[in-house]
Amino acid sequence: MGERRLVVRFESKRQRQYRQVTERPFPAEWRRLLAMSWAGWHSLTLDERSRLEPMIQEFVAGKRWEAAQGFQLAEEMIVLIAAQACLLVLELPADYYRGVGSIIVHPTTMVIDGPRSTDNSGVLQSGPFPIQGQAQYEGPVVVAWDAVRREARYPEYGNNVVFHEFAHKLDMLDGTVDGMPPLPDSASRKQWIDVCTREYEALKDETSGPLIREYGAVNPGEFFAVVSEIFFCRPVEMRAEKPELYAVLAGFYRQNPALRVAGE
Repeated sequence: MGERRLVVRFESKRQRQYRQVTERPFPAEWRRLLAMSWAGWHSLTLDERSRLEPMIQEFVAGKRWEAAQGFQLAEEMIVLIAAQACLLVLELPADYYRGVGSIIVHPTTMVIDGPRSTDNSGVLQSGPFPIQGQAQYEGPVVVAWDAVRREARYPEYGNNVVFHEFAHKLDMLDGTVDGMPPLPDSASRKQWIDVCTREYEALKDETSGPLIREYGAVNPGEFFAVVSEIFFCRPVEMRAEKPELYAVLAGFYRQNPALRVAGE
């Protein structure tokens, strides 16, 4: 008889926590939190929610969550941030957030030092600058909780720091922040460049109209992050006012939020 060997595998604490979170049914309390705290939850179809829920569980369990400045993280904060981040990649490959290792939550607006460009002039200023979020290449995503909570409840203003910073992470997938996320073919890339360059230049020239806020004119990377916010927060208005821009964003994200929000 051959020798039998007993193989024992030890789980780390993090591996055990990941398994415990992802193997259980989606908590009813999380659904209640999302229904109360995120206006976008109500516009999702049952199919979209059923696919989003396990993504939220994996995101919650698979990322490191940290609180800054002595802040205490609550379950509502983690679930709300995770849900909105996962909405962006609902129809995208599962590994698109591979560059997100940790999320750091501040209680309120942060202050950073320059140099930094804050408008479409291209002039670098020395700061200090108040910010509500930040995404670092191969680093953490940082968000201010008061902005997260407010913007999740009131999408009509078109601002969402979670959408903004995680759009940056999608932009960073090719190693650069150039306003072009991964696109499937040369035709898609050409259409993206044509449409986004035209809209970006119009924003810089102040001929774009009021839908896209001025901060999107800082550089193409900020433009992509800002218009991603509007695409998910005010999709009906974007489809009406910027149909070509809406179309290229819908092509990348593989979603049609205007149809979802309008109930068409």
